[in-house]
Amino acid sequence: MAMWCGCVCAYAQVVPTLPPTPVVTPPLEDTTDNRQFLQSLKRMSQKKTLLGRAVKALVVFKPRKIEEPLENSLLPPAHAQHNYKVVRSIYFKRLDAFGYSINDTLALPKNYLERLGNALHMRTKQNLLRNQILFKEGDLLEPLDLSESERLLRQTDYLLDARVLVNDSTSTNDSVDVVIITKDVFSISVSGSASTSSTRIGLRDINFMGVGHQIRANQRFGVNEPQTWQFLGSYFIQNISSSFISAELVYQNTHYYKQQSLGFKRDFYTTNTKYAGGASAGWYQTLVPDYYEQGEQVEEPRHFLEHIPLDYNIQDFWIGRAFRLKSYDLAQNNPGQFITAARFMNIKYTQGGGPALQSARLYLAAFGYSFRRYYKDQYLFGFGRTEDIPAGNLLALTAGFEDGAQKNRPYLGIKGAFGKYNPGFGYLYGGIEYGSYRHRNSWEQGVFTSEALYFTPLYRLRNWRWRHFLWHRTSLGMRRPDLFALDIDQDDGLRGFSSSEVRGYRRFVLNYETNFFTPLTLLGFRLALIGFADMAWLTSVENRSPLKEKPYTGFGFGLRFRNEFLTLNTIQILLGYYPRMPFLNGQQEFKLFQTTRQYYDFNDLRFTQPLITEFR
Repeated sequence: MAMWCGCVCAYAQVVPTLPPTPVVTPPLEDTTDNRQFLQSLKRMSQKKTLLGRAVKALVVFKPRKIEEPLENSLLPPAHAQHNYKVVRSIYFKRLDAFGYSINDTLALPKNYLERLGNALHMRTKQNLLRNQILFKEGDLLEPLDLSESERLLRQTDYLLDARVLVNDSTSTNDSVDVVIITKDVFSISVSGSASTSSTRIGLRDINFMGVGHQIRANQRFGVNEPQTWQFLGSYFIQNISSSFISAELVYQNTHYYKQQSLGFKRDFYTTNTKYAGGASAGWYQTLVPDYYEQGEQVEEPRHFLEHIPLDYNIQDFWIGRAFRLKSYDLAQNNPGQFITAARFMNIKYTQGGGPALQSARLYLAAFGYSFRRYYKDQYLFGFGRTEDIPAGNLLALTAGFEDGAQKNRPYLGIKGAFGKYNPGFGYLYGGIEYGSYRHRNSWEQGVFTSEALYFTPLYRLRNWRWRHFLWHRTSLGMRRPDLFALDIDQDDGLRGFSSSEVRGYRRFVLNYETNFFTPLTLLGFRLALIGFADMAWLTSVENRSPLKEKPYTGFGFGLRFRNEFLTLNTIQILLGYYPRMPFLNGQQEFKLFQTTRQYYDFNDLRFTQPLITEFR
């Protein structure tokens, strides 16, 4: 989706970039009935009163089994003995969203709410699951096929979890019977809100009729803007005819942003994928802040910036080829790949522009090395579901030429990243990236970025679990005309912070978060307690370190809710404290805010299409 939908921030980017089964230990029991509070609720639920029946329907008292986080490489040793055997049969066991457990096949729905939810849900079609795995009956079982298929199933939006196992009791020396267990999520969600300023209605189905198609629509009325309504709709098809090619159609219409786009893409979805590529076309109309006055840049960012039209269209094509490196272990393939790719992008601005934007044709070529393995853990971004952690190394070199309406210039960029995981240490990711154009014997419109993400192992105290996160990001502009392209709002710096005055050219951000996962379950929603501390340094002075400026800070705490069986986003309600607010003349502020966006995410260490380093 990011290939053709990331165009909102075109004004702040380099041109012409795309605008914007393992070994298992005995499970631990996470029971919810050993605390005094829950004991009283359980006694209440046994009473034949209206309140007692309501508590019985809403609160789950049965033990919840949780697997230990294990250091599981992509190919567990137990699977190596089945390499190159013939796949004799594949048996699918498909579980509905509510009441069933992928770790306990004897679990059944316990109340009428779970049974009603399953009755309203259309189970994922077996043919869709067949399309998502890497083998079929009669094939020789290649190394990594079992574990990679399990990961691909688990990474789909419409499945909560998946297991791909070999039935050892029926397998022979030359053939195997494979068992695939999947658990659905409830695919349909309806949302809405109403206030004095607007009314919103949203509808989403991420597994339409059980065939995996995703439909999203969001309509807003009564907006206090020149255009009083807003609409966003998309239709997404994943893995067309088992080709692993996805397609998406997007239409968005608001006062500040309009988009019509169609795109197709095929990623390097496994470590054995040979070919990847994509094609997309999009038409965009935006209103962007005017940082330029008659060709001259404003000296200071204003509180109320005039918005000017920026209309453009993009056609984008790329193709990549991966070459598998030789393996000296017959039990498994070498997960390292040498990759080459080429890309052509045509971007045309029909209205608006600026010193950092020009209509151009861009030709790019990239060469890289990717080494990926995946590990399993829990309680990272979810509430107990199995999550795949990427580890490995990535190195990519990009070179190209921009044939522009104003000037022609070559481009050079380099990117390096690594990820390390160990159950006793946690996870550490680090990456750096640099890109710049060459014009008239000097480098211009350069960007340097760095990122580091660390999270600790999962700590336990009885039925409570907690984990700490630490995230760092740096963005440095070099010889660029857009001195106010960066901000520190929300995901770019301080969560809950928003100011049009605080903008700059170089940025340094530190984020800390701690998550306490409670054992409570209400209507399938799990509860976590959150504490956070954010710091951001920003400067609008060229060639000046952001660390020489006084930092902006934000501190807070709140609650996080999520039902893993539903497609609803994680709900977070947070209270933030900001000691320094520019529009309050340096005064402090408390702010209560709600968000459904995940603040942290993994970099998959996957080689993508040749990219221009983004300045945003």
